[in-house]
Amino acid sequence: MDHATAHTDTIELVFKEDTALTEMMRLRVSSLQRSGQKRQDGERLLLPHEAVYRLDFPIQELKFSRWHFSLTAYGRVTITGISQHWTPDLTHLMTRQLLEPIGTFWRNAEDPEDSPLKWLEADMQEFGERIAELAKVRKVMYFLFAFKDAAEAANVSCSVEFTPDN
Repeated sequence: MDHATAHTDTIELVFKEDTALTEMMRLRVSSLQRSGQKRQDGERLLLPHEAVYRLDFPIQELKFSRWHFSLTAYGRVTITGISQHWTPDLTHLMTRQLLEPIGTFWRNAEDPEDSPLKWLEADMQEFGERIAELAKVRKVMYFLFAFKDAAEAANVSCSVEFTPDN
């Protein structure tokens, strides 16, 4: 499995950028700008500092264990889950399809380079459990990654670890 690493009784799933979907969402934004049209009521347009990532679930019955996140510089990365089954050619991303809580990891510019990342532990625990819940009915799930305060996709590595729930 190229998208999952199995250790004894854990499964680590790596977030991968869905470049085709990110590009399709960017084209929607530029199309609206060129034509001078407005977004649909409740539509969530992709911002320049955002990209769409995905998790593919090799099995559906999972129990959340922990996050693995690496940021090799300073900055802030927010991860927002998307509840819709994606059919971007038919439906646009709507704000009501964005899940709570969001995940946020950060390191401030004044923090020493070897300082640990900061995150809101309770939110990240709930977010991980929510992903495991949705995995029961999905083979793939999509996420918006927002890179802020000098964070860049090239400096980020993110995965989530589960144990099989059987």
